[in-house]
Amino acid sequence: MSKNELHLPSLRLAPQQLYQACDPAQFAFASTAELEPLSELIGQLRAFDAVRFGAGIRHDGFNIFVLGPPGVGKRSMVSQMLSRQARSEPAAADWCYVNNFDHPHKPQAMRLPSGRGTDLQQQLAQRVAYLRSAIPALFEGEDYRAKAEAIGQAFTTRQESAFKELGEAAGQQHIVLLRTPSGFAFAPTRDDEVMAPDEYEKLPEDEKQRIAGAIAELQKQLEKILHHIPQWMKERGEQLKQLNRETTGAVVTQVVDELRSRFHDLPQTSRYLDQLQHDMIENADDFRHEDETANLSGLTVVNRKTFHRYQVNVLVSNGEHAGAPIVSEDNPTYGNLIGRLEHIAQLGALMTDFTLIKPGALHRANGGYLLLDVRKVLMQPFAWDALKRALQTREIRIESLGQMVSLVSTVSLEPEPMPLDVKIVLFGDRLFYYLLQQYDPDFAELFKVAADFEDRIERSAETHQLYARLMATLCAKEQLLPLDRLAVARVIEHSARLVGDAQRLSTHMRSVADLLQEADFWAREAGLAAITENNVQQAIDAQIHRQDRLRAQLHEAILRETLLIDTQGAVVGQINGLSVLQLGDFAFAQPTRITATTRLGTGEMVNIEREVKLSGAIHSKGVLILSSYLAARYARNQPLALSASLVFEQSYGQIDGDSASLAELCVLLSHLANVPLRQSLAVTGSVNQLGQVQAIGAVNEKIEGFFDICVARGLTGEQGVLIPQANVKHLMLRRDVLAAARAAQFHLYAVAHVDQAMSLLTGVPAGEAGAGGQYPADSINRRVATRVAELGALRKGFAKPPEETKQKNRRK
Repeated sequence: MSKNELHLPSLRLAPQQLYQACDPAQFAFASTAELEPLSELIGQLRAFDAVRFGAGIRHDGFNIFVLGPPGVGKRSMVSQMLSRQARSEPAAADWCYVNNFDHPHKPQAMRLPSGRGTDLQQQLAQRVAYLRSAIPALFEGEDYRAKAEAIGQAFTTRQESAFKELGEAAGQQHIVLLRTPSGFAFAPTRDDEVMAPDEYEKLPEDEKQRIAGAIAELQKQLEKILHHIPQWMKERGEQLKQLNRETTGAVVTQVVDELRSRFHDLPQTSRYLDQLQHDMIENADDFRHEDETANLSGLTVVNRKTFHRYQVNVLVSNGEHAGAPIVSEDNPTYGNLIGRLEHIAQLGALMTDFTLIKPGALHRANGGYLLLDVRKVLMQPFAWDALKRALQTREIRIESLGQMVSLVSTVSLEPEPMPLDVKIVLFGDRLFYYLLQQYDPDFAELFKVAADFEDRIERSAETHQLYARLMATLCAKEQLLPLDRLAVARVIEHSARLVGDAQRLSTHMRSVADLLQEADFWAREAGLAAITENNVQQAIDAQIHRQDRLRAQLHEAILRETLLIDTQGAVVGQINGLSVLQLGDFAFAQPTRITATTRLGTGEMVNIEREVKLSGAIHSKGVLILSSYLAARYARNQPLALSASLVFEQSYGQIDGDSASLAELCVLLSHLANVPLRQSLAVTGSVNQLGQVQAIGAVNEKIEGFFDICVARGLTGEQGVLIPQANVKHLMLRRDVLAAARAAQFHLYAVAHVDQAMSLLTGVPAGEAGAGGQYPADSINRRVATRVAELGALRKGFAKPPEETKQKNRRK
């Protein structure tokens, strides 16, 4: 007997191989209330070291990309690590925008030590409020009024003196200077009275000429005086303005000097205060009047003078936080990342100034850490490019989207860019990381640290203890009842089931937390003081029940024979495959009938699913492997003169994966050998060109899917499932399946080669080729080889002799 000709019992798995239980006796505690909580996630040493390195290194481009599926606790662990790191770092600076008095459309960015920005804002606001009351009081004082009146009186005296001298000069020539509503005029006089026009006409001609000449000369002198009057008025205005400066300067200098002494250690602030002092003195008149208001069409418009320009716009203040800031932005739009310019509508126009500059996440995280979800960033228009540009230039430049894409050409603010010193931490699935590595040339330069989180860890006695502490941590965090030892063991077993591996545990903390919360609900309903094993099982069953409507309908269709599945008897060219359906977080399997036909042909393997475009690439690859296996094993020295068809019966959706390739090969061999296959067995497994059976996924769900149908129809003791030998370590079956296996009512077989599967399915030895390449008589392989040889002979018989073909061509 060859090693491939194995009897059925030798491949049957023992019940203890179907489930790796967690022994509660290994736990020394009565409940998780006695355990110390965990400070970090278990089994994530690689990711922990990467985050620690990325947070510590300060060179350009060493930003962090945290890889891994959602729900493993990436964000919470990274946040905890960064919090510890941030506490040991210096506090971030405050950042403000202040008015640029020389170029108001280019506000100045100002950096101040932590907490000093708010102090400057408050102190300056208090000083401006004081000046708004103090300066008007100075202008209303007697001293100022006396000086202003003296300046006005000097102007009046100078003007009147000039006109008086001109009048006296005119009087000497018997001409008078008259003030009229339209201006000044000269007229001749007689006996100090203005001469009437008719009297003037009676004068001798030479007298008229004398008067005309005198008036002309006086007119020139008058024009000179009138020409000097604007200059005198300007001089008066300059004198008044200088008086205003002197009056304002004293109090403004005193107030600003107080601010200088308070911020003397900040050179940039001192320069700004110099500019502020100069502007206040130059615009002293603005302090003398209240804000002007106007009512236009029911709208009140306020002219805030220039006091608005003396405000300090504190963009970021870190005075209340110790250490470096840690910012998480859940809505990373373009504006929320780099900041934005807000506008105020006034009379149909949008107005803005430096006080309407609003910070973005980069501003708030400057000097610290910014946590972002890469998927959300990529979904927001222009956000990803803006983030990269900020990291590349190491500055935050606030631009509106309209300006950036040149959609608007109106004059707007151009805030001075702020220097950027931030560590970006991106969270996302592995798919995003590898796609960005492939298609974004800037990504590798900007995100040099990858922190890859495990989705599973090795199962051992040590990890069992750590998992128990993890449950204690979750219970404390969520204020849940503690778990007893049996409940902890059941959760660990369920964790292994979640990851589909008896030797591994899931690190998907969200699933574990959800399970504990549901178990807590059932325990409290029962009035218990701790969560028991029954509560955990009740939560597991409830989770499945809420999602298994479609599974129940499909199973009902099989039991009512709407979907044709046999679980007894034997049929040639027909086998039960197992397919898995994934609905969100819920996966289940059902048996699927696979049939095959073979006939004389040219070696063509027809995958009907592929022909109608219902076959995925991996499934099509699996079918092509079958044709290679058949040709290599049974037609090595001759053409493969057969055509075969494979189909998943009553399948109307997309099919992918190669987990049915073992079943497809077995059904092909069954049809070629004309040997019936046991319908009480279902088959799952992938096969390669050498006939070796390879591991597949979702092995537990596939076994349970066939088991449920068999139970519904009645277990006979002959039913079971063939699985790859490599999948034995993944088995974590339901307890009802275990009970049926212990009672020898349902069986699991582990196969490593297609020959073993065929022996189990047919009860006939597969057979191994001897020294001459012949298979034993009555073996499966002998029958297949004989059929392949027959088909080769048939094909040769149908071929026409060359001479006959030539004669036929000549006749044509």
